Amino acid sequence: MSELGEDCTPQADCGACPYRQSLLADTRCRPGDVCVRAMSGRQIDRFFRRNPELADRYLADDFWERRAIAVRYASPAAIAPLARDVDEAVRRAVAYRLAPEALVRMMADDDREVRITVADRLPPDKLEAMAADADYMVRVYVARRLPAGRLFRLICDPDSQVRKEVAKRLPEPSLAFMAHDEDMQVRRIVAERMDGEAAALLLRDPEWLIRYIAVGKAPLEAVKGVLDDPVADVREAALERLAEREGAANGPNGPA
Repeated sequence: MSELGEDCTPQADCGACPYRQSLLADTRCRPGDVCVRAMSGRQIDRFFRRNPELADRYLADDFWERRAIAVRYASPAAIAPLARDVDEAVRRAVAYRLAPEALVRMMADDDREVRITVADRLPPDKLEAMAADADYMVRVYVARRLPAGRLFRLICDPDSQVRKEVAKRLPEPSLAFMAHDEDMQVRRIVAERMDGEAAALLLRDPEWLIRYIAVGKAPLEAVKGVLDDPVADVREAALERLAEREGAANGPNGPA
């Protein structure tokens, strides 16, 4: 254990550094603070921030963190081969920087974080190929960005988080396909977006909150069917809607 007050900052030996006579003399690097040879991600990042033109030289470095940080500053053309780097942190950095059109080759990467980044940046017209990804979070990102008209295949996704995203974006005429989803939160999103005849499908939902929302949207004739609902809040909401119709029909001066 270090003694109290001892400086534990990683510091490389400048004696063998190729930049000792150039960058060091020009204050473009500093031992213990701005150094590409130190085993410190912070120092390496500071070095490339000051000297981005040198990043390409370190893309084949033995130290994974040096490669990963160099990717952030290297030229786009130079980082493409690292899409197959052995280290996932390097590949994640590549996925953040490659042009979206070039990410197709990384759609099946072994690392979920890489695939999530790809799903977040891939052109929307290429996303459908990732809709069957084994990781639910990848599919969540796909559901957020896939063109709305192509979300149908995710309606029955096994994960409720994916289906919630689908319910938020699915074209309104297709929402009825999710009216009986097993997850109440999914059905709530559906209920909040449904209107008219479609909302009547939810008036007999097993969850009272879904029925309550549907009462405010379904046709009045259908609302009459929940006046005997077992939950008082639902019955009261139905009575209020019907009373509003009756009041509107009578007009401000009562019935003619």
